[in-house]
Amino acid sequence: MQNQYTRYFLSVMFVPPIVGLCWYTHANASTAGFAFLLAVLVVSAAWGLRCAILLSVTATLAYNFFFLPPIGTFTIADPQNWIALFTFLLTAIIASQLSERARHETANATSRRREIEQLYALSQQLLTADNVLALINSIPDKIVSIFGARHAALYSVHSRKVYYSDLEARDLIPEEDLKRVGGRGELVNTKEMRIRPLRIGLSFVGALGMVGEQLSSESLEAIGSLVAIAIERAGAVEKLAHSEAGRESQRLRSILLDSVTHDFRTPLTAIKASAQSLLVATTMDESSRRELLTVIDEESDRLDRLVGEAARMAQLDAHAIELDLKPHDIRQAIDAALTVNQNLLAGHKVCVQVPEGLPKAVLDLRHTEEILSQLLDNAAKYSPHGTPITVSVEQQGRMLVTSVADQGPGIDAMDESMIFDKFYRGRGLRKTVQGTGMGLAIAKAIVEEHGGSIWLTTQPGRGSVFSFSLPIAR
Repeated sequence: MQNQYTRYFLSVMFVPPIVGLCWYTHANASTAGFAFLLAVLVVSAAWGLRCAILLSVTATLAYNFFFLPPIGTFTIADPQNWIALFTFLLTAIIASQLSERARHETANATSRRREIEQLYALSQQLLTADNVLALINSIPDKIVSIFGARHAALYSVHSRKVYYSDLEARDLIPEEDLKRVGGRGELVNTKEMRIRPLRIGLSFVGALGMVGEQLSSESLEAIGSLVAIAIERAGAVEKLAHSEAGRESQRLRSILLDSVTHDFRTPLTAIKASAQSLLVATTMDESSRRELLTVIDEESDRLDRLVGEAARMAQLDAHAIELDLKPHDIRQAIDAALTVNQNLLAGHKVCVQVPEGLPKAVLDLRHTEEILSQLLDNAAKYSPHGTPITVSVEQQGRMLVTSVADQGPGIDAMDESMIFDKFYRGRGLRKTVQGTGMGLAIAKAIVEEHGGSIWLTTQPGRGSVFSFSLPIAR
């Protein structure tokens, strides 16, 4: 506002120099009129119509006072001068309007050209991306960088996930609003935020929210169409990937069953060979004898562990386990799991976040410790050495939610939907990390026996968070 008042003042200050110059050069009334008219056009082109109209009125008064007889008064003696005065004023105002219109059209044309260039850049990145599934995750970042929005968020109906450009966007663009718009097609327009539905034909495929953008409604529609096509394309690729992953999973299960059989045979073979050596040896020193007995002891423990894991999976499948459900502080299970797995977690800093005053949960202490042990084992296996692991607890309604977060490579969308299946292991690290693929399946079965649920939140390259809920004691 202060800047606008400065422009008003400077517009009026065009008059004294023109009057002085015309008086100094003894210019006639026509020359002075053209000089004033030129000043009006310059001000209109630079500062807009309001400043130009103010200058037009001021210039008309100065033109009358200094150049129309009788000079030095606002009185006009000759009627023709009245015509000249009003003609000058009307000409100045019309010229100002024309100049303002031309200025606005130029600005609009420049803005549209810039938006078209931005839309072209977005379409190139969306339609030429090789990894379509990873592209959906990066769309909010691309919208922020290309269109100059401060924050952006995208909700996809196919994945039922919300993707944000940054952490602050989570607070400014509520997830509930995005899902409501994505499901019903309602518009959300506030002073700072706009959320628009994404459609393919008559079907809603998601919602796009932006904060701090200054785009036209046409550009927003075009962005929405491009993003909707990208989401639909990602959905089609994901369905195809799931179909292929299903076939791959069946093949992998056969391989893993063979691997489990091999895991059983390996310790049996070692035990058998050591026992036979002890039986047939007539002379054997004490160190060799102790070494063979150590092999038998270690391999027996390994075999016992494998048999126990397989038996536990069979029991859980048959719902044949009995839980001793009592109110317990979840911190007891966490501390027990950390103690049991302290050697495995030695290469990681474990941060435990349990707020004071949390209610007790109805749980079987030993089996809850097993759930946490499976999740901690999983986080330690798949996280780089030295990265932190966070165990946190929070209350959500009538459930107590415990989460184990790591900073590993994350899990891609193809693996995410099958990560809790028996014998399934992620494609990326299945050859480098040992395991049978039963740990998460066991954890899921135990959680469901408690009346809770378990789920995964992950983004490739940013780590994973495994969370499970248990009912709160009444």
